[in-house]
Amino acid sequence: MSFNIEESWILAGSCYEVMTEVSSPSHSADSGREFEEDLRKALDEAPPLNESRDVVHSGGAMPHPEGHRPATQQQQRSNVPPSSFSSPWAAQPPATTSVPLTTPSPVQNGSDPRVTKAGQSKIDYLRQWSVSTYKCTRQMLSEKLGKGTRTVDTELEAQIEQLRDTQAKYLHVLRLARALASHFHQVVQTQGCLAEAFQELAHRSPPLQEEFRYNAEAQRSLSKNGETLLGALNFFVSSLATLCHKTIDDTLLTVRQYESARLEYDAYRTDLEELTQGTQGTAISSKMDEAQRNFAIHRDKYEKLKADVTIKMKFLEENKVKVMHKQLLLFHNAVSSYFSGNQASLEATLKQFNIKVKNPNSNSPSWLEQ
Repeated sequence: MSFNIEESWILAGSCYEVMTEVSSPSHSADSGREFEEDLRKALDEAPPLNESRDVVHSGGAMPHPEGHRPATQQQQRSNVPPSSFSSPWAAQPPATTSVPLTTPSPVQNGSDPRVTKAGQSKIDYLRQWSVSTYKCTRQMLSEKLGKGTRTVDTELEAQIEQLRDTQAKYLHVLRLARALASHFHQVVQTQGCLAEAFQELAHRSPPLQEEFRYNAEAQRSLSKNGETLLGALNFFVSSLATLCHKTIDDTLLTVRQYESARLEYDAYRTDLEELTQGTQGTAISSKMDEAQRNFAIHRDKYEKLKADVTIKMKFLEENKVKVMHKQLLLFHNAVSSYFSGNQASLEATLKQFNIKVKNPNSNSPSWLEQ
């Protein structure tokens, strides 16, 4: 139901005054008629309910002043700024990233020529490796089947074969020396345990006290000298292992590189010979030039590695003689001094070769003492 605000207040005030006058006992029947006339006049002067423009609907919006009509829904939407509909995150600057969302084109990417060049170089390397592997495999099969020729340096091949045979023999000596050191270590440990057992029995058997004491001292002396000899044996084994597994192996590695270069040299030499015997032509001429370049490259590589092998084998022989002379002298003097019972000579031998033997009975100093 709708009411005019101002007129409703006026009507309510008039009704209040009339009711006040009616409630007075001094009024007469004329006053009642005047009340009815005033009420009818007030109702007649009020405008119709459907002509009221500024009305208040129950549960609706507050009234607007005269001359300010409420805007329609479309006008309200048009008057509202777009920023009012955005979320609080819209006020923040957009996140940026250095990672491109799309793959750059070759024109946009400035490093594309370098990438293309690197990929092309890998393809060229793979192609050259495939061709070289094919030629070397064909040359190797031809040599094994007896259909191809190979470059042979008789003197150098004999030296290489002798070096491999020498390494095999030295490895056999190394295995035997390690076995001797291991067994002798067990002997020394057993002698030490036997000396302790004799010493304990000397305290428990008074009638045989002297005999047990003599044997305990003898076994203890043998164990001590055995530790000294064991130090010499371990030094011999260590030096021989270095010679076999490092010095000789380094030379044999160069030998294997030389043999690989020899196979490549023969493969490209055979390829050049086949092209030389073929028909002439423009295509054959270009292949001939490339074959000659490859042949010259692999020939220089072969000659260089051949010279390296010769020099290394010469130095290896000198080093081997020097090392083995020292080690064989040490082995002989240490073993002979031990089994002859010459303790002074055994200690002098180790001192001569600067070998320090750790006393098994001595405790290692703590880190505070060091």
